[in-house]
Amino acid sequence: MVDTVAIPTESPDDFDLAMMAKAIAHPARLRILKVLDARQACVTGDVVIELGLAQSTVSEHLRILREAGLIQGEIEGPRTKYCVNAAGLAALKVGIAAL
Repeated sequence: MVDTVAIPTESPDDFDLAMMAKAIAHPARLRILKVLDARQACVTGDVVIELGLAQSTVSEHLRILREAGLIQGEIEGPRTKYCVNAAGLAALKVGIAAL
């Protein structure tokens, strides 16, 4: 079964676009997006090792990216596995292109 992602054709509203832009305005969050994209998915501990930041700091960055709709998490036992939300990232691209 192939997962298909609906690619947005309309720009997100100003509030959502601002949340997305704010979420990627930090270098650690950009790095997290790159790590998740390269690995397809990973747990918080993997991101902590990759970035070399405290787990609480990484968890906060993950929360911000998740609330902005740019990543998504799936609980697997005591861990959460994160991956890039392709639809959210596509919406950000459409919103920026519409500026």
